[in-house]
Amino acid sequence: MHRHARRGTEASRLVTTATRPEDGPRPDPSPRGAVVGHRIGITLVRSAWNTRVLGAWRVPGTGPVILAGNHSHNVDGPLVIGTSPRPVHFLVKREAFVGPAGAAMRALGQIAVDRGSADRGAVADTLAVLRAGGVIGMFPEGSRGAGDFAALRSGLAWFALRSGAAVVPVAVLGSSERRSRVLPGLPPLRGRLDVVYGEPFHAGDGSGRRTRAALDTAAEQVRERLAAHLASARTLTAR
Repeated sequence: MHRHARRGTEASRLVTTATRPEDGPRPDPSPRGAVVGHRIGITLVRSAWNTRVLGAWRVPGTGPVILAGNHSHNVDGPLVIGTSPRPVHFLVKREAFVGPAGAAMRALGQIAVDRGSADRGAVADTLAVLRAGGVIGMFPEGSRGAGDFAALRSGLAWFALRSGAAVVPVAVLGSSERRSRVLPGLPPLRGRLDVVYGEPFHAGDGSGRRTRAALDTAAEQVRERLAAHLASARTLTAR
């Protein structure tokens, strides 16, 4: 049984956060860095695994886009970055931004987000990318799990309503099925992985309303569309 999107606390945090002024100027996530990250992702996807990409042409060529992926393994983010036809700024948990790896992710235009609090900086950075017509990558489940879109948070729906961005479902399949004998933390090298892009859609009823009721409706719509795409992708790829 699917659980409904988490409403209440997170949604109110996001709405409240977005109306507060920033404490000071923040540099926007680097578009050039995202381009470099895209190239690195392409190289990784092509060299490490036998990655089959389906439907990438569905990603709009211009304008703000949110790529909404399922999440069952740490390589899912790099797989989306490396298979997307456009550079992506991914929301990544703040705990990953430590040491040289954290500095590299910031340089590559990725966005650190504190999952346990109202992160004004991450909200501002995400909206800045979307308002500039860029692409945001997001795992609406919030953290790694079954990767089945069963329990979504309200953040994706809020950003979609706030920015008017198109939402593109992305199903990453095979990343958590088996482990490499050489590198146990990763899928088998040269193993087959599938990344399936779905039809873009706009969350909400088209009225542009940002009320709590509109957010709840949009969150449920997002959950249904993402779950339907995942089921379709599994049938298509026989996984």
